[in-house]
Amino acid sequence: MFSLTVRRHFMIAHSLPREAFGPAQALHGATFVAEVSFRRRALNPDAIVLDIGAAGTIIEDVLGGLNYRNLDEHPDFEGKLTTTEALAEYIARKVAARIKDTADGPELAGIDVTLRENPDAWATCALDLSD
Repeated sequence: MFSLTVRRHFMIAHSLPREAFGPAQALHGATFVAEVSFRRRALNPDAIVLDIGAAGTIIEDVLGGLNYRNLDEHPDFEGKLTTTEALAEYIARKVAARIKDTADGPELAGIDVTLRENPDAWATCALDLSD
């Protein structure tokens, strides 16, 4: 199995209105580092997993819909909690939807999205695309 990881950052505002989240129940900001890894079982004819520039463009497009936004007001998150784990899944599904129609898309085995909220805490969503 091979993987390629591309990293970008984005900033959001949100609240997590449940008692379990303590002070994070109130509106607050977060800066995330998003690491998106693309996995495939064998390299393509160019001996790569995926073109780094193409991967970066897809990630930037997906994160562009979140960057500098208050997720409490974002239509995709209406009635949903925007935890780090939930955001990782959202990004993974959006990236998967955008990449499936590219030349390398059908050959990808999976996508992993890791969101680093700070140097000591992160969450990952791993999507299997081989179905």
